Amino acid sequence: MKVCRMDDGIAVERDGGWFRVEGVTLDALFRDEAPASWMSGGARVEAPTQWLAPIESQEVWAAGVTYFRSREARMEESEKEADVYDRVYQAERPELFFKATPHRVVGEGESVVIREDSEWNVPEAELALAVNRAGNIFGYTIGNDMSSRSIEGENPLYLPQAKIYDGSCALGPALYLSDEPLPPETAVELEVVRASEVVFSGRTSLSELKRSGEELVRYLFRHNSFPNGCYLLTGTGIVPPAEFTLAHKDVVTITIEPIGTLTNTVGPSGTGPRRAL
Repeated sequence: MKVCRMDDGIAVERDGGWFRVEGVTLDALFRDEAPASWMSGGARVEAPTQWLAPIESQEVWAAGVTYFRSREARMEESEKEADVYDRVYQAERPELFFKATPHRVVGEGESVVIREDSEWNVPEAELALAVNRAGNIFGYTIGNDMSSRSIEGENPLYLPQAKIYDGSCALGPALYLSDEPLPPETAVELEVVRASEVVFSGRTSLSELKRSGEELVRYLFRHNSFPNGCYLLTGTGIVPPAEFTLAHKDVVTITIEPIGTLTNTVGPSGTGPRRAL
C-alpha cells in the first residue's frame, strides 16, 4: 500500500483507488501510533496530482560506499585519500552520515539544487528505508542524494558541505508500506534528460548492495534515538562518468518499482524546498 502526502492531508492507495485518511499523520506512522483502523477508512478521492515529500519531522540519514561501483567512483574522485573508500567498503562498520532535515527535502516535481561553488554535481539514485522509532523498517520510498563530487573529492572532510544544503535531497513520490524487504532483483533506474535528450541513464539492482537494510539500521540506532523515526538512504550503485555533471533545467527521473517514479528538475540555489515544514 502507498501513502501520499498532499497539501490538505494524507491519502492511501488501496483497492484500485485513493482514499483520504483523516486524523492520521506521517509522524504517527513513524511513531507506530496510528490506530489499527486507519488503513481501511477514508473517503474515495481522485488520484493525487500534487505530491509533497513523504516527510514530516523525520531526519534523513544516508549510507555511503555500499555498492562496489560507488567504492570505485569515490576512489577515482579522491586521488589523495582513495584508500579511505576502499577501507570503509571492506570494514565491518558502514559509513553513515546525516543528510537532511525535513525543510531541506523536496518532493515529486520540485527542484533539487546544485551548489554554485561546485563544478561537478551528480544525482544519486537510492532506495530509502522508512524506519520507525523502534528501529523497524516498515516502508520504502525513493531518494535522490544530490552530491557535489568536486567538493568531496577535494577532501573527504568536506563531505557535509558536499551533501547537506537546501534542496540536496529528494524523497517520493509516495511512501510504500511493507514489512517485507524488497526482493534482491528489484531494479533502481536513473535517467537524466537535458533539452529533451537523454544525456545519462543507468540501472542497478538491490542485489548489488553489500549490506542489508537491517544491518545499516542497527548501526544507525547505536547511540542514536529518533522519536519520530527517520529515513535512511542505502547508497547508490549508479555513477555517471567523470565527464558528466548536472546542469540547470536537467530533469532527473528515478524509478524503483513498486514504489513508483520520482521526477525532479535541477535548479540553482534558492529553488529548492518551496516551504518550511
